[in-house]
Amino acid sequence: MKQLLSSSAFIVLNKELAKKIGINAAVMLADLISKEEYFINNGMTDGWFFNTEANIEQDTTLNPYMQRKCLKTLKSENLVEVKRKGIPAKQYFKINEQQVIQILNNLSVKNYTTINKNKEIKLNNKYFKKPTILEVKVYCKERNNNIDSEAFIAFYESKGWMIGKNKMKDWKQAIITWEKRSKNKSKGMSKIHQHLQKNINVKEKLKKQFNQ
Repeated sequence: MKQLLSSSAFIVLNKELAKKIGINAAVMLADLISKEEYFINNGMTDGWFFNTEANIEQDTTLNPYMQRKCLKTLKSENLVEVKRKGIPAKQYFKINEQQVIQILNNLSVKNYTTINKNKEIKLNNKYFKKPTILEVKVYCKERNNNIDSEAFIAFYESKGWMIGKNKMKDWKQAIITWEKRSKNKSKGMSKIHQHLQKNINVKEKLKKQFNQ
């Protein structure tokens, strides 16, 4: 019963996306995104993950011929990259996240709704996908801010990726906020250190005068 009611037992489709690329292609994309999430949770960092035609058919009822048609559509829309590698060769997929976000943001709807652990979350015309530790680490390195990527991920995982009562919309903006707080804290500590040093210098000066 629990398996029947769990979020993994369902495929959630965006209606507008289904209208744009076709319901079968939307179903396959949703299944691939679900599979990608599984591999991310198990340590994938480069975005590439494998899946088999048999497994996709079992999860979506799309037979190999239908899958090939769907992949042709997804590749033409630049939503998915596909390659074969390994011995024996396996089919690997990579979701073009930026293109998915762009298409969803360009669709003429006011709100998108997704299902996460059986709860509806309104994303206000914004598709959000939580970052990996590697993505945060790379972005922090670009900004040279010394923020601990693992601490950042752990903090927002514990908060359910909420900021106050609202769902996070842009994790990069959250990084910038952390960055500003860190700088302000450092400035505050610098002032304290300056004040303490000034007191030490005064004491040293008085001590020398007294000894003379």
